[in-house]
Amino acid sequence: MEPKQVRGSLPSTAGSVGNGTGLGASMLVAVSFLVGCASTPPPPAMPAVDAEQAVLRAERTTALDGAYRLIFDWNASEPDARFQGRGVARIEAPDRARLDLFTGGGESVGAAALVDDELRSARGEVGPMPPPALFWGALGVFRPGRSANLQGASAADDGTTRITYRYPGGQEARFHVRDGRVDRIDLLRNGRLEEEVRVEGGHDSRFPAVSTYRHLAERRELRITLDTMEHVEAFPPDIWDPGR
Repeated sequence: MEPKQVRGSLPSTAGSVGNGTGLGASMLVAVSFLVGCASTPPPPAMPAVDAEQAVLRAERTTALDGAYRLIFDWNASEPDARFQGRGVARIEAPDRARLDLFTGGGESVGAAALVDDELRSARGEVGPMPPPALFWGALGVFRPGRSANLQGASAADDGTTRITYRYPGGQEARFHVRDGRVDRIDLLRNGRLEEEVRVEGGHDSRFPAVSTYRHLAERRELRITLDTMEHVEAFPPDIWDPGR
């Protein structure tokens, strides 16, 4: 799906399904999720490649190149409820992004901003948000973060490069990059998949057509479908602090 190029005001909001009470507590539903918890099998053997060169290529091909405003539809689910609505993302190079979610009647579900590796919410706390690396990945940006320790890289026959990092605390992240774009990210602990991001389409656009973030243990999922994309001027600096 190629998003329409638009200019104009914030979108009208869509309706919601389910009990909105739990939703308002966390945009935070806005970016928390998934479906069951299962041990991840060992990845298939892939020939090793120069990891540092693979990282440089991924950073170069996915780096932000300006300021954008995206309008999208979102659907979220958790064990006892489902929600849906409209949202706005404001993104600015090199390292700033803000996500605002709305539901029926124009009500704000919540807001969160990412400045480099720092996640900020309207409540002044992170809450059950995805790690910054997965947040960036949902936008199609390869940004493992400063605390990530590069472990290696390998290549598959289909052109996918898998770049592996380890974080303090023992988590391991596998970034899959294909055709110069983030394809998926797996976040594991002790060999078990805990969280994931999957992106689809958007090869004719700067951003993915569909991004899905899942939290397996909590059985939560958020799916974002891009509607329109607008290349804009720089945003006011105060928008990167939703708590103000």
